[in-house]
Amino acid sequence: MAFQHPPWEFYLPLSPADLLRSPAPSQYTVQEVQPVQQLPGRLAAFRTVFRTEGALAILQHFDTLYSILHYFRTVDSTVKEDALELIMKAVASHSSDLTSILSSNNLACSLRALHLNVLKMNCYILVRLVEAFEMESGKSNLVGLDTKRKSKKSQSKGFMWEEERLPVLQLLTQLLQLDLHQLWSGLIVEEEFVSLVTGCCYRMLENPSIGHQRHQPTREATIHLLGVALRQYDHMLSATLKVVQMLQHFEHVAPVFVEAVGVWIKEYGMKSIVGELLREIGQKCPQELARDASGMKGYATFLSELAEQTPSIVLANMSVLLHHLDGESYGMRNAILTAMAEILLQVLNGEQLEEAARSTRNHFLDTLQAHMCDVNGFVRSRVLQLFTRIVQQKALPLTRFQAVVCLAVGRLQDKSVTVVKNAIQLLTTFLSNNPFSCKLSCAELTELLEKERQKLQEMKTCRTVPAVVISPEEEWAAMQPELQSTLNYCLSSQLQEDTTQEFSQEDPAQLSTSIVQLLRKSRYKDAIRLTQEGMRQFQGVEPFISTAESDNENVIQSLLRTFYLGSHVEDTVQESTDASHSAGSQVEVQDEKELPEDLVKQEKLVQYLQNAYNFSTKITEALSMISKLMYESSVSVVQEAIEFFVIVSQFGVPQAVLGVRQMLPLIWSKDPKIREAVLDAYRRLYLNPSGDTERIRAQNLVHSLFLLMVDATLSTIRCLEEIISEFVQKDEIRPAVIQLLWERFTEKSHCSVLERHAAIMLLGMMARGKPEIVGSNLDILVTVGLDERVHADYRLALEVCNAISKIGNNQKPGIGKSSTPFRLPQSHLLFKRLHEAITVGFAKPSAHWIPFTQVAVALIYQLAEGPEEICAQILQSCSQQAFEKLQESEGTEAGPDPSPCEVAGDSSTIDTTVLTHLVSLAGDVALQQLVHLELSVSNELRRRRLLGEEQEAKEHAATTTKVQKDKSTGNDTTIEEDLGLVGASAEDTEAELIRSICETELLDGKQLLSVFIPLVLKICNHPGAYGDPALTASAALALGKFCMISTEFCDAHLRLFFTMMEKSTLSSVRANLMIAAGDLAIRFPNQVEPWTPHLYARLRDPCQHVRKTAALVMTHLILKDMVKVKGQVSEMATLFIDPEEDIVRLALNFFTELSSKDNAVYNLLPDIISRLSDPDSGIEEQPFRTIMRQLFSYITKDKQTESLVEKLCQRFRTARTERQHHDLAYCLTLLPLTERGLRKMQDNFDCFADKLQDSEVYNCFLAVLGRLRRVGTKPEMKVITDEFEQKLQMCHNKGLDSFTETPVSQEGKNTPVLKPVKKTAASSRRRPLRAANRDTDSDFITPKPHVTRSHRKTVKQIISVVFSSDEENSLEEELSAELTEEETPSKTTPIRRKSSCVR
Repeated sequence: MAFQHPPWEFYLPLSPADLLRSPAPSQYTVQEVQPVQQLPGRLAAFRTVFRTEGALAILQHFDTLYSILHYFRTVDSTVKEDALELIMKAVASHSSDLTSILSSNNLACSLRALHLNVLKMNCYILVRLVEAFEMESGKSNLVGLDTKRKSKKSQSKGFMWEEERLPVLQLLTQLLQLDLHQLWSGLIVEEEFVSLVTGCCYRMLENPSIGHQRHQPTREATIHLLGVALRQYDHMLSATLKVVQMLQHFEHVAPVFVEAVGVWIKEYGMKSIVGELLREIGQKCPQELARDASGMKGYATFLSELAEQTPSIVLANMSVLLHHLDGESYGMRNAILTAMAEILLQVLNGEQLEEAARSTRNHFLDTLQAHMCDVNGFVRSRVLQLFTRIVQQKALPLTRFQAVVCLAVGRLQDKSVTVVKNAIQLLTTFLSNNPFSCKLSCAELTELLEKERQKLQEMKTCRTVPAVVISPEEEWAAMQPELQSTLNYCLSSQLQEDTTQEFSQEDPAQLSTSIVQLLRKSRYKDAIRLTQEGMRQFQGVEPFISTAESDNENVIQSLLRTFYLGSHVEDTVQESTDASHSAGSQVEVQDEKELPEDLVKQEKLVQYLQNAYNFSTKITEALSMISKLMYESSVSVVQEAIEFFVIVSQFGVPQAVLGVRQMLPLIWSKDPKIREAVLDAYRRLYLNPSGDTERIRAQNLVHSLFLLMVDATLSTIRCLEEIISEFVQKDEIRPAVIQLLWERFTEKSHCSVLERHAAIMLLGMMARGKPEIVGSNLDILVTVGLDERVHADYRLALEVCNAISKIGNNQKPGIGKSSTPFRLPQSHLLFKRLHEAITVGFAKPSAHWIPFTQVAVALIYQLAEGPEEICAQILQSCSQQAFEKLQESEGTEAGPDPSPCEVAGDSSTIDTTVLTHLVSLAGDVALQQLVHLELSVSNELRRRRLLGEEQEAKEHAATTTKVQKDKSTGNDTTIEEDLGLVGASAEDTEAELIRSICETELLDGKQLLSVFIPLVLKICNHPGAYGDPALTASAALALGKFCMISTEFCDAHLRLFFTMMEKSTLSSVRANLMIAAGDLAIRFPNQVEPWTPHLYARLRDPCQHVRKTAALVMTHLILKDMVKVKGQVSEMATLFIDPEEDIVRLALNFFTELSSKDNAVYNLLPDIISRLSDPDSGIEEQPFRTIMRQLFSYITKDKQTESLVEKLCQRFRTARTERQHHDLAYCLTLLPLTERGLRKMQDNFDCFADKLQDSEVYNCFLAVLGRLRRVGTKPEMKVITDEFEQKLQMCHNKGLDSFTETPVSQEGKNTPVLKPVKKTAASSRRRPLRAANRDTDSDFITPKPHVTRSHRKTVKQIISVVFSSDEENSLEEELSAELTEEETPSKTTPIRRKSSCVR
């Protein structure tokens, strides 16, 4: 059946419903939407007609396919899939038919109209089906279980829409590649048809999964289909609008469209679309982009990636985007700056740029540098990253190095952690890619720069002298040989080029001047040719009057000589008659142009060295700033700081060693990333030495480690030990290094004394990782390190003992294990040598004898069998020597068996060195005996008990014929075993045994240690008689060590202990006793707790070292919950204003750790404010604000803020002075106030309303409202804020009026402005900190642990400012550690000697 041209025309509808109504008779209308039940049969009929008529079958069965689209959600999936298959075949068939139809020259109008209708109808159905399937697929992807069911069902039937999309797109692309314009009479294809076909492409691109790798074929097919539409069907405008719209609403399409634009440019030549897209994005309103985060992100990603793909095209259209740099959207600024960086890297890179390109590059760099100080941290961070890339690829001009480095150094103080991290990265990149030198030592560069500057000055001086001395004739004679050679060459080659066009001289005088200038520039060939032209042009004219033979060599040479010598005569005359400045400047410019090559090179060298010096100076400046960042809370910043110091060290900056040392404590970081960064840094710096042989590399490695240990502190050595032991455990230190260290220690290899010390220290560090390093060479250590020369170098002996102690470190048994501890017999050579080393130097003055003795005694207790016997022998030997010294001083002979008691009897006449050593040795033995009992003996008892239990268990299992015990006993035993009380009771018994020995036996009168107690107490009680600092320090430490043994001894002598800690004039004594007090607080907390205020008092010690020690001790005790944290913690807060930076850092670390506990800082803050705002606290207003700024930075929760607002407002009622009003108002300004916080402030308005007359208080409240306005954006919030401000203003103005009418008291700033409010519950008041914290001259009375109620009633009430949180604390706890005036006698000596005597 042949189809005739239908009487209607098919118009593409705007919506499917438009096909159901006919606005005109000539327009096709769907006659009937067929029922769902009839659709399978109708579809089969369509299939039958298609087999005969092909694509034209759509003319009869369009309604059937339309009905399927109408009921797409409810129609069976088989029908939908069959419809898609049929319509695809129809479109493919029609595409094949159109190939031949469109190729004919004479296409009938009826045939054209017929196929146009068929094309529209087929494409309409196909595209709508595609969109319906795509929409269904998108919805199914958003549903969890239904997706799985549908996908399984579809897979079982063999239909997957994701696989069907590609054939559809390829079919439509094939169709559009035909010359379809002929169906529209050769005119433009209607836009509705192009939009219909491309619409399904955009619909597919809306699917978030289109960017996945598995959908790459579909994505490429979509891009090519749109490319055909762009090239052949004028789809540019629509595509631009659609792309920009999709970028705004779909974040995932930005990379897809970047890929598409690249394909359209390369394969379809559509470069203009980039300009259209950028122009459309540039026209977006900056304010709208700031509000539309999703759209901004899409545009930003598109711009950044597009600039990376096509930088040159983006450069041509960059101007339309630049106004967004001034907009509010930081994302757009980032994108444009990224595009600039890509252009700089790929297009505007290199030195061979034209002037316009160079100007554009400078403009882009200026813009990037300006935005390094952008208001937004993300922009600053992004610019730093971009400059890092630019420097890495060497695209930054050298002239800008210094400026960018200065900006990067400035960003090290940025408040944004990300900015700081990227600033360090940029500086590290500058170092790695600097063009100056591999060594950036400022001292070396300064010396070299001065040397080259002096050389340049000499060259300039030498250059000016010949100009005065050399005459014109001498100059002519110097140039004549070369001039003669050039003249001969010109005349012999006969290269007479036509120079008529270039010859423009009309005056012989001008010509002669030009010739002279060419001669002076050594352009002899040009001067000769110009002379020949003059001879031809000016024949018969002076000076060319006698030039008959134009090419005669002698004539030309004579003319040149005349011109040259004559010019000097004219210059001389002119200089004598015309001394104008303009002439001089012309000569100067000419001289500059004619600078010698050597001088130019020297000037460049000096400038190069100057730039290198400036660069090194800024890097050195950055070192101190970055070293402070290594202890930031941000892990990434710490990692970058470590990497920076590694790079700086590799470039030989001397100050880098300080930074390398400062990173050592980070090895103890809890974060494994930081710990690994430190290990990797030292691995790169020290484990990869240079050298041709293994021996040389080992020497270089050891030398670098030696340098690191020079002047190193004890903490530095401890950190280095941890790192080296880690390397040894991983076998990263080679045997050659260990062998070299042994050679230097045994003096087989020549080395200095310090290098020998360092060698044994390094061996000890390595032994911590592998004890066999020392264990296998124990005899060498003893015989070499502890030989007869030991008294000459106790420091070396100390390090030998430290190394030997590593043998037993890894011999500690684990829980549940019963391995025998490592011990050496008493007869071992080690203990004999230690005995000799201690006793030989006992009576000799040596600064290292006491430290050595401490380590030696500890080593004996660690490794010896029966260490107490060895130490008793040592003590007796030293006591014998002390007694002999006493007898020598008295002129009598020593008895046969002197006792240490006799030494104590008249110790005032003995040499202080002997007394110091004896007291120190006794204290060391006492402490190590305690440690031995509580660790070694306790572990041994436990080990033996476990062995016995194991033996009993074996015997019990082997014995099967025993009579069972009665039921009751059996039941009791079973219950104890079930509850795990058998082992626990045994452990308690062992612990009680050890405690009993310490309490009753160690210091008993029958024991050797008890003999030294009177000596220690006598020295401590008589500081005037024993004024030697070393003796006092040793006695004080010995007292602390004896106190560690027994609670009875500790309780009896704590007052003496704390009196010395408070009253001693020696800072070292106060610091050492502070450390001992920390140990006592852990061992005997109940005894030390009443003395807690005196521990806090050391935080205000006049000595910086004591304050630092006290801060460390109190930090340890508070964080370990060994000290009750009350308002006295305000003393820790005062460390924020300490003049020493190290102490401030300790306070910062303490409160940072404390803030990690639940609400710890929040709970303490009211007490801290109460104490520090008190006029008697001694804290001025500005220091108070410094402390509060730091403390309030830890308040981050909204509930905490609201509660503090209420407490601070109520605090105004009880504040006594104007200063307290100011402090409270300032504290309110530090809180991050919210709407609820403002309401709390309004609820408590009456508390501070009468204080608003004070201008400072009023301004603080205005500052709170100002900050709230900047944060709050809600309209209702603005109304509340305005109302509150009006109330503030009214109270302030009212107060000012009354202030002017009423006379003001002139009593001073601290005059109370309110009468104290009487409280019904007086017991809720907290007493202020008493003299224990403030008055260092007060006497010491042992605090009483409890206060009776009757006494509490007699205490005089002091008006004090309290918080509601204060009422929760017991007054009994507060008074238990205070010394009242009634308890302090009016006349006392610093130490009551009667109570200190031992009974």
